[in-house]
Amino acid sequence: MLNIHNLSISFQGEYLFEDITFRLGAGDRIGLIGKNGAGKSTMLKILSKEMEPDSGQIAADKNLSFGFLKQDIDFVLGRTVLEEAYEAFKEIRVLEAKIDDINHQLVERTDYESDIYHQLMVDLNEVQHQYEIIGGYNYQGETEKILQGLGFKRTDFNKLTDTFSGGWRMRIELAKLLLQNNDILLLDEPTNHLDIESIIWLEGFLKNYVGAVVIVSHDKMFLDNVTNRTIEISLGRIYDYKKPYSQYLVLRNEIKAQQIASQKNQQKQIEQTEKLIEKFRAKASKATMAQSLIKKLDRIDRIEIDEDDNSVMTLNFPISVVPGKVVIESHHISKRYGDLQVLKNIDLIIERDTKTAFVGQNGQGKSTLAKIIVGELEHEGKLKLGHNVQIGYFAQNQAEYLDGSKTVLDTMIDAANEKNRSKVRDILGSFLFRGEEVDKYVRVLSGGERNRLALAKLLLQPFNVLVMDEPTNHLDIKSKNVLKEALKRFEGTLILVSHDRDFLQGLTNKVYEFKDQKIKEYLGDIDFYLEQRNVENLREVEKRDVIVEQPKESNKQSYDDQKKFKSLNNRLSNVEAQISQHEKDIKNMDVELATNYDKTVSDPKFFDTYESKKKNLTKLMKDWEDIQLELETLE
Repeated sequence: MLNIHNLSISFQGEYLFEDITFRLGAGDRIGLIGKNGAGKSTMLKILSKEMEPDSGQIAADKNLSFGFLKQDIDFVLGRTVLEEAYEAFKEIRVLEAKIDDINHQLVERTDYESDIYHQLMVDLNEVQHQYEIIGGYNYQGETEKILQGLGFKRTDFNKLTDTFSGGWRMRIELAKLLLQNNDILLLDEPTNHLDIESIIWLEGFLKNYVGAVVIVSHDKMFLDNVTNRTIEISLGRIYDYKKPYSQYLVLRNEIKAQQIASQKNQQKQIEQTEKLIEKFRAKASKATMAQSLIKKLDRIDRIEIDEDDNSVMTLNFPISVVPGKVVIESHHISKRYGDLQVLKNIDLIIERDTKTAFVGQNGQGKSTLAKIIVGELEHEGKLKLGHNVQIGYFAQNQAEYLDGSKTVLDTMIDAANEKNRSKVRDILGSFLFRGEEVDKYVRVLSGGERNRLALAKLLLQPFNVLVMDEPTNHLDIKSKNVLKEALKRFEGTLILVSHDRDFLQGLTNKVYEFKDQKIKEYLGDIDFYLEQRNVENLREVEKRDVIVEQPKESNKQSYDDQKKFKSLNNRLSNVEAQISQHEKDIKNMDVELATNYDKTVSDPKFFDTYESKKKNLTKLMKDWEDIQLELETLE
């Protein structure tokens, strides 16, 4: 599908990568990994032809189509969720406009016997046929199906995109790409704004994707579940192995160990040869042999050991002043967004020096309570901060608050005060912003680099209580580990919202689970919490259906609902399978009609079967909608 040969690109005189070569084929699901700033997003831009390389060639099959999910997107305001998603079907929408125009003309004209009227009928038939072949009668149902898979409810479909957060708008953009049936999907951090249910749905979708997929992600489990190949960009080179992430790491270490052993053996042989050369060189009778050994030595292909980029940021969170014993105390905290109740009568006490994790499904109120604690949201109930409490807050979308028109250095200087302004360059250096990199504009930084800058900016303010909401989004795996170690050393109080078990392990000593507008306390680390919940990982906790306890008298009704829920799900699966088969059959018949028109016209049963399939498909789509509505009512 795509051949990349001797590709090079440089910034400010330094190569990001140089003379790299690889091939992308159908069925490849590649995890593109590397530290922040290594060039992963740049590589995606080059593959999508959004950016030109300095040198090298990209050879592609004819008419190859690309879908590119970027970290930053722009939306046209004033469209609903459905209208924006339908933008994926530009050709279909053009044909719809043509059909409407022709129908409008036919309604207005009365010259039924004229050549013009006859030509309009012919045009209408041709446009409708073309419309049918490219899926015009199926795209709306497919759009709704994918939007629901990504977490949207039917009640969201007609809401304006302006009313949704950046994360939800990113989901709409992802839905558009998945609907376009591109040959190659380029996905830059697709899971950052997805809840666990949507991540699992996306994993299933990508596993069955017939084209090629290139994914930049720092979610190890997602990469392991989806990819079948890993390409790492490191120090301007690439390492390409047909293994998912975790297997790649093992294989890479094994190969490096073999390289070290081979290099040692080779070095021994070289040293022995050099000794012989010195020995024979002194004797005239052996001079010819010495020259022969020198030539042999020159021909040796020296074994090199793959270099690792071990540069990591240096991070420490100093405590400002020692606060009182109780740092946060809340009574009967409640919060609703319109008709949606998120938190109800929450009582919470956070003591000095504790490290607490907030876990649970998306939408259960973790980030909401974090924002209430730092004073960003109005609420019902009382919240009291303890004596000498100074809060530092890292928001989930912290990087979005950075001004793209400022340089890295200006961003820090503007946030500094007289006491720490002189330390700005030292702080930036510890976050890997060195030399000319401090003069980069924020808008050209990668997502991970922006997060590093946001962390650096956080250090300019005094705090003894640190509230962090999903701080690992966009951070590469090494930076995650550095952040984790820094939080372990932090001598203040920590509240951490995260769904990353690896990150939370050994970091917190108390867990609050958010569920059904309430919180439940677990006096232990994340492993203790998972053991108590009898699950292996946070994914299992987050994807389980929320079961609301009912009064005893309603148990019978609850059991009946559960039976009905199961029955409806079975029916839904059956209908979806039939829809899939009908769509496949109709598509095959469309191809047959387009390629063997004379043969199909001569078969009297062909069009009867064709029409029957289409009618059945329409009925099945209606059945699917009815079952979905019943399920939503039950839920």
